[in-house]
Amino acid sequence: MNVLAGKTAVVTGASRGSGRAAALALARAGAQVIVHDGRGAGEAETVVREIRGIGSRSGAIVADLTTREGPYRLARQVRAIVGDRLDILVANAGMSTSDVIGDMSADDFDHQIALNVRAPFFLVQQLLPIMCMRSNVTFLLLPARQAAGGRHAVDAAIGGAIQTLVGHFAFALGGRGIRVNGVAESLVEGDKPALAEQTREGAANDVGSVVTFLASDAARWVTGEVVRVNDRTTG
Repeated sequence: MNVLAGKTAVVTGASRGSGRAAALALARAGAQVIVHDGRGAGEAETVVREIRGIGSRSGAIVADLTTREGPYRLARQVRAIVGDRLDILVANAGMSTSDVIGDMSADDFDHQIALNVRAPFFLVQQLLPIMCMRSNVTFLLLPARQAAGGRHAVDAAIGGAIQTLVGHFAFALGGRGIRVNGVAESLVEGDKPALAEQTREGAANDVGSVVTFLASDAARWVTGEVVRVNDRTTG
């Protein structure tokens, strides 16, 4: 069903994983999808070809969101393509870390915060002028790791920050008719890599389905929520 026909979407970090799944799901629902990658156009163009094969329009843009200028550069590229209307923003570009507290350097910490928190904040800020009534933003949170003790503390801090942004933006932009939500994916960890990889791919596809729902009119009363996608129903 083309529930998003006539809509234009931007998905950051859309070359792989949940970002790619979200971009493809939005395209299957009829949206035109702009595919962002932070490192180069090669992988992004592969997703663009997949989207065009589905029958939707697509294009690739590149911007390094770890830099201060990155979100501004990306917003300028988006506005040059879509003009004065953007319907859907999926803020996915991010990178989790497996470093324990004792192994994390200040530069690594700054890099993580810049990519996962600062970039989506200023990207929303810069794209806000072309978002309008019934536009929506979805933040994809870093996969939640079921780990003990102090491991993955930065991921946890970033997750908390993004959830706070979801609530803040939903409240601040609600009066303009813009909905803001989040999707959190659980990350399988264990001693069965093949099963974990299969489950992770399925979870990414489920994330795409949830993103499409949140972008549709079926979710017109849903804002300020974080939807969790996990593997707890698998055997």
